[in-house]
Amino acid sequence: MENEGALKKLAGWIDDGGMVVFTGAGISTESGLSDFRSPGGIWDRFNPAEFTLQKFTASAETRRNFWRFYHENWKVSRAAKPNRAHLAIAEMEKKGKVNAVVTQNIDELHQAAGSSPEKVLEIHGTMWKVGCLSCGDISPWEDFFQLLEEEKEIENCRLCGGLLKPATVSFGQSLPADVLNEAQHQCTQCKLLLCIGSSLAVYPAARLPEVAKNAGAKLAIVNREPTPLDRIADVAIKGEAGEIMNKVLSLLA
Repeated sequence: MENEGALKKLAGWIDDGGMVVFTGAGISTESGLSDFRSPGGIWDRFNPAEFTLQKFTASAETRRNFWRFYHENWKVSRAAKPNRAHLAIAEMEKKGKVNAVVTQNIDELHQAAGSSPEKVLEIHGTMWKVGCLSCGDISPWEDFFQLLEEEKEIENCRLCGGLLKPATVSFGQSLPADVLNEAQHQCTQCKLLLCIGSSLAVYPAARLPEVAKNAGAKLAIVNREPTPLDRIADVAIKGEAGEIMNKVLSLLA
């Protein structure tokens, strides 16, 4: 793990307040949710190139495969619990240090850990809701999971007949403008942007650290592997998110 000096420096910046936390898939691995792109991840069994929004809307077969993917994803993810990193961020919010949590994750583990829902900005949506692409009606995931367990087809929206889809951002689908705008606003106003468990390689989300840095914020990165933005970070700490965040939490005043 990185030396004590880097951890103490990060803890000092967090103590100053005004922090925005930016999280990716790496923060949830300790909860048992593997990165889709890692070996053994779900993309080993499903081809992401087949799951674009355009193919989803055009092809009934793609939609069936998409629902099979989510059936498996729900099975794996429904038992996941927040880990030490999620809990540390929630505790930092209670101490008044966190302005917002911007997450690329769709698992809602930040909210489960105690982060205020109104402070969590899910730029890739959530897997725990199903929405209509036409009228926007939202339904809980459990009803659809049960249908898939019974090997039944997912029908169209009961209100308008539109296509139903889990409320996540698919390849080729725009990020929700209101959430992205608020995330950008938070990044321009923060004193510290702390990135945890993100490869910082998926755009436009990965542009947010640059937005914060250009607006004068400190940039800290906690990740297992090097990222393309380590070169502009004020501190980059390599290691497991839960271990590092627990240690940083213990250093706070």
